[in-house]
Amino acid sequence: MKSVIKEYDTKIDSKNRFTIRGAKYGYYRVREYNDGHIELVPRVLVSPNTISRKALNMMDKAVENFKNGKVSEPIDLSKYSEEE
Repeated sequence: MKSVIKEYDTKIDSKNRFTIRGAKYGYYRVREYNDGHIELVPRVLVSPNTISRKALNMMDKAVENFKNGKVSEPIDLSKYSEEE
């Protein structure tokens, strides 16, 4: 069972914002329900430099294909040269 660790009243300001006192996270997922209650769920954002498992699997498959000679014909990029 969940227990309440903090309870307080807050006021919406002129820009429809309110303050979370002593917030432990910088980002929250907000869910508004038709009965008027609002749920805030803490979010931890992932670094944009992190590579997903799916992307790593795709790269592994591409390297495997390359090593097995399963490659396309070379692409001629000469028409895109900067010397025009």
